[in-house]
Amino acid sequence: MKKTALLLIDVQNGMFQDESPVFNSTKLIIKLKHLLENARNHHIPVLYIQHNYTYLENSSKVWEIHPEIKPNPTDIIIQKTTPDAFYKTDLHDELQKQQIEHLVLAGIQSEICVDTTCRNAYSLGYDITLITDAHSTWDSEELTAQQIINHHNNVLRWFADTKEAKDITFS
Repeated sequence: MKKTALLLIDVQNGMFQDESPVFNSTKLIIKLKHLLENARNHHIPVLYIQHNYTYLENSSKVWEIHPEIKPNPTDIIIQKTTPDAFYKTDLHDELQKQQIEHLVLAGIQSEICVDTTCRNAYSLGYDITLITDAHSTWDSEELTAQQIINHHNNVLRWFADTKEAKDITFS
């Protein structure tokens, strides 16, 4: 069986601001907490991707990881400045060091950071499971957030297995 890690992308306070929270923010946090608990109960490594750029400026309140899914001391936090969690970061090196071959992906923003990271992980040879109900975004001018999420779940199935959070069992 391939060694697995849970990768949580950009689940930071700024994504949950009262004036414009990410779509289904409360449900998203519940699903992420479930995934974290499941991963930790099975000693699955957890890696947080934390965006550092403009609005999510390093060390600001909005930059911090959401308190309901706060990292444990053994979890790894990878800092990034682009949509791709692998680009100019040590994510790939860290995964290789831990002999991780399978990534379970969740987080924000479906059409940007989740999509880009999923595609690059595939190109790097990782097996990927995208949690279809544990990534989110905002409405655009043309599409609702749910339409964007549905579209990316459909497109990314070419790069990843797609499963709902309730169907994930780490072992």
